[in-house]
Amino acid sequence: MQPSTYILAARRAATLRPGQGDYGLVEDAALVVDGARLDWVGPRAELPGRYGALAVVDAGGRLVTPGLIDCHTHLVHAGQRAEEFEMRLKGASYEEVARGGGGILSTVRATRAAGEDALLAAALPFVDAMIAEGVTVIEIKSGYGLDRETELRMLRTARRIATRRPVTVQTSFLGAHAVPPEYAGRADAYIDEICIPTLRAAHAEGLVDAVDGFCEGIAFDTVQIGRLFAVARTLGLPVKLHAEQLSNLGGAVLAAGHGALSADHLEHLDEAGVVAMAASGTVAVILPGAFYTLRETQLPPIALFRAHGVAMAVATDFNPGSSPMCSPLLAMNMACTLFRMTPAEALAGVTLQAARALGLADRGMIAPGMRADLAIWEAEHPAELGYRIGGVPLHARMYGGEIWHPRR
Repeated sequence: MQPSTYILAARRAATLRPGQGDYGLVEDAALVVDGARLDWVGPRAELPGRYGALAVVDAGGRLVTPGLIDCHTHLVHAGQRAEEFEMRLKGASYEEVARGGGGILSTVRATRAAGEDALLAAALPFVDAMIAEGVTVIEIKSGYGLDRETELRMLRTARRIATRRPVTVQTSFLGAHAVPPEYAGRADAYIDEICIPTLRAAHAEGLVDAVDGFCEGIAFDTVQIGRLFAVARTLGLPVKLHAEQLSNLGGAVLAAGHGALSADHLEHLDEAGVVAMAASGTVAVILPGAFYTLRETQLPPIALFRAHGVAMAVATDFNPGSSPMCSPLLAMNMACTLFRMTPAEALAGVTLQAARALGLADRGMIAPGMRADLAIWEAEHPAELGYRIGGVPLHARMYGGEIWHPRR
């Protein structure tokens, strides 16, 4: 039986601690695990004598990193949209599919028809796939109900996942994802009559950690999102936003003005938007899966983010339509190959910066006082995690101090 307080010894630890180089590497590392927290981190040769009697769990010649964090997913949903994938390959655009009744609304129909148990059963295999890649935190959005009953059902399902698997779930209310068919041409009425009242109900039930929206021509404008965000602030909830994915409507500037945790996608963001995000500390969440699946050509402004000091997170954007990808390791590789992020930026993007994008101050790096959520890899150097395509080099995953081995 694993002791509650022990030393994890590893060949190398990528701590991701700021100011300690690209990866915060510690060679011949010792990590003192005290229950669910880390108590000491450093080279084994410098381990204080007070820890001398602790048991040692030896990770051998392996690499240890913080547990991975997928900070943008649409994991709870029903159905699939492979036919739309085929349509786009034949020439239809994402907007054309959406305006023809497909896209988000096709998933809405399937999700409205699914019960909570069915939604949970559909989600758990994808959760297991993420856990097998070292994920310890998953953000899950609503947004495929677009009515009170289904939005609440999705959020309850997301909460249940954390009771069925050893993983932390952060929920985002995404009622402002699309205008449902019954409100076609009446987006303002939908925001006021359905979206905002449902947010209040979800908050009263303790189902919401943050509020999200989709600011785009096929969804909602900045004025409509602004009304939703104003309510979120009165409820004490942080906000984030799908912004500048297909065009530039000023969504990122709006989000920054509300002190948003993150603005996500951002392929069409201009320098004014980047400057606004830098001033507010809003994290840019980079989502290469949607860029790849939709065969987009407009790259997010990675160089501007670097120049203005905007933190960049990386996530899967797992959803049934534009990013049917539940692999954070593949997202890291895509961020490097498609967007020219460095392997160090990509790893920080699914750990340190992803934690910031969720407002989690005790995750994302290896340091005393941080939660003991770690990944132990069959790898020598952290650059390997964004380098390989296919194959999962995870040896084990630590969640709250307890080591879990992936299902073989």
